[in-house]
Amino acid sequence: MLSRVLGSTLTQVLRSVALVLLPISFLALLAWATAGSATGNTGDPLRAAIWMWLGAHHIPFTLALPPANAAGFLSYLPLGALIIPVLVVRNGVARLFDRLDGNPSLLTTARVLFAILYSGIGTLFAFFSSTSGVKPMWYLAPIFLLPITLISAASVGRRLIFGQAILYSTRILSLLLGISSIVFGVLIFINLSTVESLTVVLEPGIVGGILLLLLNILYIPNAAIATLSYFSGAGFAIGTGSIISPLSYHLNSIPAFPLLGALPSSTSRFALFGVLVIVFSGALLASWTVALSSKILIQSLFISVVVTALIAYTGSGALITEAMSSMGVSPWKFTLAVSGELIVGALLALYLPRIGRR
Repeated sequence: MLSRVLGSTLTQVLRSVALVLLPISFLALLAWATAGSATGNTGDPLRAAIWMWLGAHHIPFTLALPPANAAGFLSYLPLGALIIPVLVVRNGVARLFDRLDGNPSLLTTARVLFAILYSGIGTLFAFFSSTSGVKPMWYLAPIFLLPITLISAASVGRRLIFGQAILYSTRILSLLLGISSIVFGVLIFINLSTVESLTVVLEPGIVGGILLLLLNILYIPNAAIATLSYFSGAGFAIGTGSIISPLSYHLNSIPAFPLLGALPSSTSRFALFGVLVIVFSGALLASWTVALSSKILIQSLFISVVVTALIAYTGSGALITEAMSSMGVSPWKFTLAVSGELIVGALLALYLPRIGRR
């Protein structure tokens, strides 16, 4: 029985890896053939495809930048790319369950074994794809791959009971990120001329333009997190020593990246009205949960803090060079601002009616 589970799981893990890696390899080979290469080594695009596969799973890289081999670090990776491996893992686990005839006694074992094998393959990719200039941090690969795979696998098959607290806390944060995405989209259209100018500067060509468009789409979730941080008052950074917030503005330079055309050009106290939206969201969370019990409200607020901290971590990092070593939101500022405003909103919803009655 165990050999059957192992064989079926390994087959689906290899299929899941190939479903993402093969299309990426084709795009990397196409870009390599279009741009040309000084060495003519076809191993370069294949290695780049593995790096993109690892980047989609948010595994960071250490870099040695030419010509002086200056130290660099890449951890500010597109959150949108994470959707692809999540969907592929879910599909692979679903097919695995079909192979096992939905046997309940084997499902948990299959989930765990799938996550271990998938993470092991990813760790091997990170270890063997290292070069003198680009080194995936292979020892961190299991730390990133295991949770992603386990959570994705756990959402397949029998529905797990996550609890009302997780349901309401994630719903309210999804609402805030959705509003931020809409606001960011409006800002893109308002500053469309700047976005176009940043695109022209890059001169990406046809193939490069398609890849640039795809990269911008994948970075939209990062932009939504930064937008939420800006309107919460915490702000965000685009480079070392920079701060972009409603009350403080300091920006040295920006990369030629089209999405950055939506950046504000100065401080704006009007943007602090966004704090009221987050406070209102906290009050909305209280109205959803307090009718059930105060315990669920407390649990929901606690989970909101934890999820907000996780969002803050994924929405921050370094972008290759020392000048861009601080990108995105500040984890502690974002967590403190958004969580604090949600809690204030919940407290106001609880105690203002009582004060009014008195």
